[in-house]
Amino acid sequence: MGNPYEILGVSRNASEAEIKEAYKKMVKKYHPDKYQDNPLGDLAEEKLQEINQAYDHIMNERQGKTNGPYGEGNRPGPEFMEIRRDIDAGRLKEAQQKLDRIQIKSAEWIFLDGMISYRKGWYDDAAGKIQQAVNMDPNNMEYNQALSRLMNAGQGYRNNAYGRGYMSNQDAFCTACQCYLCADCCCDCI
Repeated sequence: MGNPYEILGVSRNASEAEIKEAYKKMVKKYHPDKYQDNPLGDLAEEKLQEINQAYDHIMNERQGKTNGPYGEGNRPGPEFMEIRRDIDAGRLKEAQQKLDRIQIKSAEWIFLDGMISYRKGWYDDAAGKIQQAVNMDPNNMEYNQALSRLMNAGQGYRNNAYGRGYMSNQDAFCTACQCYLCADCCCDCI
């Protein structure tokens, strides 16, 4: 399942009354009674299930608790803890497979997906995903710190490498070899 707010067609800033109203409207639209003896009945049933999951997720999030793999409060649930252990142990393929089985793409899900990208060396992808997790849960210190460390590491590299190209003062031997090869190509004297 994607973003639960998009599924219900409400903004993240919507009031509880607006969310309930949107939920009731969607349930009426996809209720199984409307699709009896209709080939679209199975699709409507799947959509209704997705609507119910989205509504439950939003309501639990607003009450400060989350069901399923997300644990209670701000603590990750057991599935996420297992994925974190896999990432820490370098079992990135297994971590990605477990992550892909979780349907709701919460901030924790996106953060862990970003951490897998980071461990693979895909820094731009990691930065984008971790930034998205921070946007979804701006008060999460772990996400903010990870993003800050990632951005600072990139900034340090940019500062140290700027204007240097491939050479530095310690590459005198490489410079001599390049000059030798260039001279050899230009004339037959060597």
